[in-house]
Amino acid sequence: MTFSRSLSHFILIISFCFPLGTTIVSAQVSPVKEFTHADSLRGSNTAERAWWDVLHYDITVEPDFTSKSITGICRIHYITLLQKHPDSLQLDLQEPMQIDSILVKNNPVAFRREGNAFHVKMPLSVERDTGSLSIYFHGKPRQAVKPPWDGGWIWKSDREGNPWMTVACQGLGASVWYPCKDIQSDEPDSGAKLRIIVPDSLNGIGNGRLVETLKIKDGKTMYCWKVMNPINNYNIVPYIGKYVHFGEGYAGEKGKLDMDYWVLGYNLDKAKKQFTEAGRMMKAFEYWFGPYPFYEDGYKLIETPHLGMEHQGAIAYGNQFKNGYLGRDLSSSGWGLKWDFIIVHESGHEWFANNITTNDIADMWVHESFTNYSETLFTDFYFGHDAGNDYVTGTRTNISNDVPIIGRYGVNNEGSGDMYYKGGNMLHYIRQVIADDEKFRMILRGLNHQFYHKTVDTKEIEQYISKKSGHNFSSLFDQYLRSVKIPLLEYRFIKNRLSYRWKKESLVAGFNMPVKVHVGSSSVWLKPGIKWKTLKTPVIQDEQLFSVDKNFYIRSEKVIE
Repeated sequence: MTFSRSLSHFILIISFCFPLGTTIVSAQVSPVKEFTHADSLRGSNTAERAWWDVLHYDITVEPDFTSKSITGICRIHYITLLQKHPDSLQLDLQEPMQIDSILVKNNPVAFRREGNAFHVKMPLSVERDTGSLSIYFHGKPRQAVKPPWDGGWIWKSDREGNPWMTVACQGLGASVWYPCKDIQSDEPDSGAKLRIIVPDSLNGIGNGRLVETLKIKDGKTMYCWKVMNPINNYNIVPYIGKYVHFGEGYAGEKGKLDMDYWVLGYNLDKAKKQFTEAGRMMKAFEYWFGPYPFYEDGYKLIETPHLGMEHQGAIAYGNQFKNGYLGRDLSSSGWGLKWDFIIVHESGHEWFANNITTNDIADMWVHESFTNYSETLFTDFYFGHDAGNDYVTGTRTNISNDVPIIGRYGVNNEGSGDMYYKGGNMLHYIRQVIADDEKFRMILRGLNHQFYHKTVDTKEIEQYISKKSGHNFSSLFDQYLRSVKIPLLEYRFIKNRLSYRWKKESLVAGFNMPVKVHVGSSSVWLKPGIKWKTLKTPVIQDEQLFSVDKNFYIRSEKVIE
């Protein structure tokens, strides 16, 4: 938000749920969530999910603005992964939505409901096979209360009274409105189609390319959008409103990239001015992360009644054509008002979340920490290294240190919203230790090349960074992702010599990262352990001139003996 993400969410943007100006350095006591069988059905790769792989979604949806209901068809093309497999598969569709019927290879099949999961009776096959499911569904999907944090369908009117509808469902899940295999680890290998049926007075915008516009009866039009690349199912989203369009071609690393913009007509002039930021974003992020991952599907910004979301190739934009985050600087450094937060942050997710996707949302830090740090890299690219440093260190006031960043696996559980700001500062620490921005940039680009259009586990990302950097960062990842402890550097001066150590109680086992400190006008790299070490060379007379370099997210404390 991944905003969204978690995006429950703090979702990116989300991250914004934490009060600004508050620094919390000690762990907070949070109630322990008890997980249920329903959580396991939603969040784990069950036996009824593991034996088949989604190849393509073909979704048709028709909303009724007055009744706030939808009807639709979802056709799922799949391939079996096992010769012998269970005689049922699991589909997901959240209450109160209803499935009317299911066809397998055009033949009706039986199914039963278990909460938000459906168990579908499948014909047995003696060999690996391809097939299709056609699911007819209807209902009143959950309405979003505070999208994107509290997601669902969004039913609004624009200021001229025209219907304005869309969906935000990261974390909550795409099954809030259409039947699918609602787990991040299975993206449709061959993309998706989304057919949106709306009154002739409105436009239906979706991900990818518009491949068909068809006038149908009763004064309605069907818009068909096609996505060529794999896509997270929560990213498949219709945008419905009285839109106007403008666009441009961007000369990118892989050639011409189509960049299209859809906004409400009365905001066209503001959008044409503000959306120049999109080309600036693309230039900075292709430099840092590598080619935009979805040239075949293009890039779009679409105005929405909610703040924003990283829907693949069709970014939801609701930042009111302002710089900052709705006109605020989340870093309090001043630099966050130099650019449009939603354009930068949500577009950063095209590389981290949409290109590289985690198998389990417990590992959402891969989406949110890197994308949070994309804000710093954008600032660095256009305003200089010091500006980027000021931005990222300024965001620390938003860190809670409530629970670990990595959540519980297999139960659709995201960890702390600290995956944004704390995660971004963790990556900044890694960058300092590497101490070579070109190597750091090649690691970011390498991640997007190595894991291009793939789903991953956190260990794959952690190990790649350690291997390519030449530093073993395993203890740093454990410290900042799996613990709420912030390393505490203790120091003292004895006869003008600096002694230092990590306070053992502030560390996870094995933490061994170096840190840079300033003593007078000099900068010194320290490699603390849990036992006192002393610099051989005398340092300064005025001990007040000692400080930890601000680019390292740690604490320090002078020990008086």
